[in-house]
Amino acid sequence: MIAEVTGVLLAGGKSKRMGEDKRFLCVGEQSLFERSLSVLREIFQEVRVVIAQDSPALEVEVPISCDLIPNGGSLGGLYTGLKQATTQHIFLAACDMPFLNANVIRYMSSLKDEADIIIGQWSTRFQPTHAVYSRHCLPVIEEMLHAGNMKIQQMFAHASLHVRLVEETDLVKIDPTGRSFLNVNTPSDLQAARALKDDFLGI
Repeated sequence: MIAEVTGVLLAGGKSKRMGEDKRFLCVGEQSLFERSLSVLREIFQEVRVVIAQDSPALEVEVPISCDLIPNGGSLGGLYTGLKQATTQHIFLAACDMPFLNANVIRYMSSLKDEADIIIGQWSTRFQPTHAVYSRHCLPVIEEMLHAGNMKIQQMFAHASLHVRLVEETDLVKIDPTGRSFLNVNTPSDLQAARALKDDFLGI
């Protein structure tokens, strides 16, 4: 298991587009939350869950932190995860990603010393909730949160941070379909994920 990186699972979203708390919606026999958490626990020695301050309580066997700064979205969750972790780096994942791939996560975590942010790009899009972050990011995140700027992607252009982009050409060697980066935000996303899980080969 990886000891130098903490797995941080964001599980405090408002689920506005879903219309109900998506953490407890099932893909296969497990909920979205259970699927994501089980992958992180397989990989990392330390795993933490971050929830919103007004989020319903969760009963899990890992530490749970409420957002240190309320209403900060994913950026606030990242901030809380970095502040609370005992390691220099964290791997941040969202709990609405039902097909997290352990090998992709291990590969990205192995690059941790190459930059302040190790982030994948799939279909030309950055994947900020499937990325490795260093504690060197904390001053930038604090500055953004206090300025009311919640756009996590704007971190990547900050002059003080070094970003290592993991290209799709590298990721496809481990995850040919890119299912690792599938998010479930809407009922149609959930339906698609449930259809995909029948031929998902596992992690």
